[in-house]
Amino acid sequence: MKTYQVVGIGNAIVDVFSTADDSFLALMGIEKGIMQLVERDRGEMLYAAMKDRRQAPGGSVANTLAGLGALGLSTAFIGRVHDDALGRFYAQNMAAEGTDFVNPPVAAGELPTSRSMIFVSPDGERSMNTYLGISSELGPEDVSDSVAGKAEILFLEGYLYDKPKGKEAFERAARLTRAGGGKAGIALSDPFCVDRHRDDFLRLVRELDFVIGNEHEWESLYKKDLSTALERAAQVAGLVVCTRSGHDVVLVRGDEQVVVPVRRVTPIDATGAGDQFAAGFIYGLATGASLEAAGRMGCVAAAEVIGHFGARPEADVKAMFREEGLI
Repeated sequence: MKTYQVVGIGNAIVDVFSTADDSFLALMGIEKGIMQLVERDRGEMLYAAMKDRRQAPGGSVANTLAGLGALGLSTAFIGRVHDDALGRFYAQNMAAEGTDFVNPPVAAGELPTSRSMIFVSPDGERSMNTYLGISSELGPEDVSDSVAGKAEILFLEGYLYDKPKGKEAFERAARLTRAGGGKAGIALSDPFCVDRHRDDFLRLVRELDFVIGNEHEWESLYKKDLSTALERAAQVAGLVVCTRSGHDVVLVRGDEQVVVPVRRVTPIDATGAGDQFAAGFIYGLATGASLEAAGRMGCVAAAEVIGHFGARPEADVKAMFREEGLI
């Protein structure tokens, strides 16, 4: 059985990109800068309204895996797509980018492959409107012992908790990985997701090996200011990672606290910044880097992805690590 350095579990979503100014967002009733779940009819309407559409396999954890694959790690993705044009596109492109898509497209079932309509503003902010489709049916039966149980690191996305079956899949995968001697971690996903699942996420902070969130997500989780929230998390968590847009990254493990400065970059498209930070950070974790080096790797990877359209790296990020003296 193959051992993967990193296995991800999350929503398999085709990202569809288009540019849009603030007046268009207001006209369409789109809240700028956040991810909103939409129903099928609204998703189809927004899709039709997009100009010069471009599409790519996406989803938060899948984007992170693409970054890790580009860095040379062996990766696998546990997700669910329909056996339709978008689903086949998704599975084939993940494989082409070096990540094993371990569950074949599902022929049965009525829900189509999930897609997220992402409107990118002139200031680089992205407004995401996601129709979950068949990815919302991901369940524990999609998690095999031979994949999750053989993972050195398992990475999960908080969005899975929006559906009971996704929560069960998430919990099963984490149990298998940790029982096999691997580490499991989670991305908090967004403040609204945290609000919806606060009790579960507070438990996961205590149980999992690492938790990644931005300042708003940590504040939402504990309903406290950032300093207090991180202090509380550090008392119970294995490893706490907090990103702050344009500001220092804070990493806390027990009594060890590391503050990693970031270089301010004017974003062309902020899509995927958190996903690629996670890729750089997890690469450091997987290769035995120090906490500071892992944090710096995350910052380098995030800076690269916001310098162009799309949520996945275009440059040789490992070469960038070498230039920074990180490897």
